[in-house]
Amino acid sequence: HALLPDPVVRRAIMAIAMGLTAVAIIYSPWGQRSGAHINPAVTLAFLYLGKIAPVDALAYVIFQFLGASAGVGIARILFGPAIADPHVAYVVTVPGPWGVTGAFGLEFGISFLLMLTVLTLANQARVARFTGLAAGTLLALYVLFESPFSGTSMNPARTFGSAIWGQNWTAWWLYFLAPPLAMLLAAELYSRLASSESILCAKLHHTHNVRCIFHCGYAPQAPPRAPNFDQLRLESWQDIL
Repeated sequence: HALLPDPVVRRAIMAIAMGLTAVAIIYSPWGQRSGAHINPAVTLAFLYLGKIAPVDALAYVIFQFLGASAGVGIARILFGPAIADPHVAYVVTVPGPWGVTGAFGLEFGISFLLMLTVLTLANQARVARFTGLAAGTLLALYVLFESPFSGTSMNPARTFGSAIWGQNWTAWWLYFLAPPLAMLLAAELYSRLASSESILCAKLHHTHNVRCIFHCGYAPQAPPRAPNFDQLRLESWQDIL
């Protein structure tokens, strides 16, 4: 904070870091296996769309909250008093100059756009591979331009992880309510416009070589057949003759 007094410069660095982190998680081996939700609101939207089993959705949500809390806890160990400094304050998400109403509306809007973008790209074969890049780019833009007004949570687990360590529960309910409602609305709108049958998978980046636990619409890939060397030799002799 002392090294970079300009808040825009600080937000730009944080925006790039968070955007790249999201992209790295989505395309990482772990992200490809789990679907890279990391957000209870995303999981809830895919549960509503029938792409994830309820017991799996519950497990995802539990571990999303545990993971967010553990992340802030590890940062506390690594950075000590710095993370509790008033300029950092455990990076809690609190309403900005537009108050609770403004923060609620913005959290709703950015969450809705993010989920609608994910569904639109992930379910079109030509552009599905760019879903993670689009999500990371949106997150970076949100952090740069929107974070002064709501903190750019879009994620109840992210808000919880900071709040429980910082003991700052200011307007916590809006971060638990606005993102899930927005993503459910995006899911409903997309399913009505494109039909629920067009929604292929709950993964943000689906690859055929990684096991999928979801109610997946991708056709299973047949395992490669081992070559029949006897048949190959026979065909070679036939070619010669």
